[in-house]
Amino acid sequence: MLGKMLPAQHCLLCQGHSGDTLLCPPCREELPPLPENHCPVCALPTPSGETCGQCLAAPPHYDRTIARWVYGFPVDRLIQALKYGHQLAVGQFLGDALLTGPSPDLSAGNTVLLPVPLSSGHLRQRGFNQAVEIARPIGRALQLPMVLDSCRRTRETAAQTSLPWKARQKNIRHAFECSIDLSGKDVILIDDVMTTGATLNELARTVKKHGALTVTNWVCARALKP
Repeated sequence: MLGKMLPAQHCLLCQGHSGDTLLCPPCREELPPLPENHCPVCALPTPSGETCGQCLAAPPHYDRTIARWVYGFPVDRLIQALKYGHQLAVGQFLGDALLTGPSPDLSAGNTVLLPVPLSSGHLRQRGFNQAVEIARPIGRALQLPMVLDSCRRTRETAAQTSLPWKARQKNIRHAFECSIDLSGKDVILIDDVMTTGATLNELARTVKKHGALTVTNWVCARALKP
């Protein structure tokens, strides 16, 4: 059952009774799904679900993006409760939610999960990587290995949210390194939110340099362009 993890409690969003789940049913229904028609590569809305013009003109290094919700209220409150409120039960809820939505193709049998790494400074400050917490229930449910220490963020970067839309790609350039051979692997990048996609694109570039066949972004929420 989605979100089943605790004894009787209050809903994280409305504080109403939610039984043994993180959110009550009305609040779960308020989580805004991604529009059905969206670009299969970057997950931004398109009229008929076709690949968007930006991905055709300048294809990213990742091959596909799967997002559960649109980033905005009340999804942002869930993400913030995990990242800044240290409510790790939200990571379980988000991972379970990804498992109940659209999923990547695992038929080739060579898939690995790669939670987007945090810098060492942010990891020390926060004490955990929210992407890892989201990936754990997915790895257990699908019996997929997780790549953790073999891919890391090599330098501190300015917070992506503090930068203009077009400056984020430059900010994240060469920020990752990988010490594992991913030849023949389909890599699924796990993260909480995809905004411009700059971070995911740079990580995809890095893992493809190390042999990855395909890269799929599997994220909880997709921020839509203003």
